[in-house]
Amino acid sequence: MGFGVGESLVILAVVLLLFGGKRLPQLGSSLGKAIQNFKKGMDENDTDDAKKDEDKKITK
Repeated sequence: MGFGVGESLVILAVVLLLFGGKRLPQLGSSLGKAIQNFKKGMDENDTDDAKKDEDKKITK
């Protein structure tokens, strides 16, 4: 069960009412940076896990 066009428009209208038109670009920018940092952290975690697995193989 996903979001349709109607639900998306209602959510957008509520966000616009809560934050106003002037703060909406700032909110979007902040959200984008947060997502980028989250993905970067996940990639670093995967790299760290791969290094640990490699170290375990070498020491055995």
